[in-house]
Parts: sequence; structure tokens; C-alpha cells
Amino acid sequence: MKKLLRETMKVRAWSFWNVFLLWIVRPSILQIDENRCEVVIPLNWITRRRDIHAMYFGTLAMGADVAGGLIAFNMIEKRKVRVSFIFKDFKADFLKRAEGDVHFVNEDGPVIQRLLARTLETGEREEATVHVTALVPKKLGSEPIAKFELTLSLKRR
Repeated sequence: MKKLLRETMKVRAWSFWNVFLLWIVRPSILQIDENRCEVVIPLNWITRRRDIHAMYFGTLAMGADVAGGLIAFNMIEKRKVRVSFIFKDFKADFLKRAEGDVHFVNEDGPVIQRLLARTLETGEREEATVHVTALVPKKLGSEPIAKFELTLSLKRR
């Protein structure tokens, strides 16, 4: 539990200085390891579109961004290597309205591990597609409300 609190505080501190809008939506880390990441963003007066009572598109994009990049961020930090990463592109399929706290799940840790290994081996920019699924477990259980594909691009500095 302390590890997850530490991870949440690390993301919030980083976002305060680098992506202030992300800090405002208050993401929390529910799980993080080299294989899986789960992030939750609460549905509240800041993150909700009042006319349809569902989460803003921009907030959903931020959740997918965090879940898609946090495994890579932690791997790079843990290995103490100089690698920069960005998302090259972003694809989203919205399936249902996000009418509750949204959980963003990335289970592509093995893909990211191979990507980082290739990047360190070649020294060149390498890319891989990372999949993030958005869920509202309290309302819909394991039925996805959105699916995201983000192309993660890494380069050794």
C-alpha cells in the first residue's frame, strides 16, 4: 500500500511541475509493476461534463497517457538510463459514457520491456504500440468504456 501511495505522490509531484492539468484531475495509482499498470481518475465536478454527466474526453486522454507511459517511466528510472520517451500517436475508441470513476489499465509491460531493450541495444529511436483499456468497474464491471492505442517512442539520449 505504501508503494502505491508513493507512486501516486510521485506522479502528482511530477505533474504539478510538468503537466499541471494532470495534477488537477488527481490520478491515483492502483497497481504498477513491470507487466501491468492501473490508474484511476475520479469522476467529479472538475472531470465531468455537466450536460451529459460523463468524464471529459481530455480527462480520458490524460488517464490513457499516464497508464500508457508509467511502466516505461518507472523502467527507465529504475535502470538509471538516459532515455527520452514520447507518444507518437494516439487512437481512441469510445464505447460507452464514463459515468463513474475511470480505471485505465495497461497490460503491455512485456511489450514495453522489449522496446526499452531494443532502444538500449540499438541507440536508435524505437517504437511500439501500447494498449490501454478504460473501465468503470462500479457501474459496468469489466466491460470497457474505451480502448486506446498509443505509439510509444523511445530514444537513448
